[in-house]
Amino acid sequence: METRVNGGASVRVRDINWRHSEDVMATVEFHMETSRRFMLQAEAELRAGDEMQASEKAWGAAAHAVKSVAELYEWRHNSHADLFRAVDNIVRMSGDPEIRLLFNYANALHKNFYEGWLSDEHIVRNINGVKRLLTKLDAFMDADANGSGEF
Repeated sequence: METRVNGGASVRVRDINWRHSEDVMATVEFHMETSRRFMLQAEAELRAGDEMQASEKAWGAAAHAVKSVAELYEWRHNSHADLFRAVDNIVRMSGDPEIRLLFNYANALHKNFYEGWLSDEHIVRNINGVKRLLTKLDAFMDADANGSGEF
């Protein structure tokens, strides 16, 4: 195990160096592909006028993207609480607090699926936030894979 420190906070992670089993990497890829597919579906649902389905698909895209990182680092990702802990770890490792904000946008979309209380403007803004989150998580994984540590 190693400890990575960013901005005074530390998180213990395994020194992965991308030497995972094929099963782990297949699971990481499954979550990444599911995330991409759900984001495309969210955009299609939004264009079709189904804001509640768009909201849930965008949440799913965010959740699966976080799951891909969590799987890679061997963090638990079986509950909402696990996903929020994984996001906290990612923020500490990356030094990018916007990741937490963007994940909270996704969580608001998840709640909107059940309650339908977000305005169209909020839904569009939050879905755009989820797109930004996915870009940041891709960069996070790429930086770690390349060993650059730069996000």
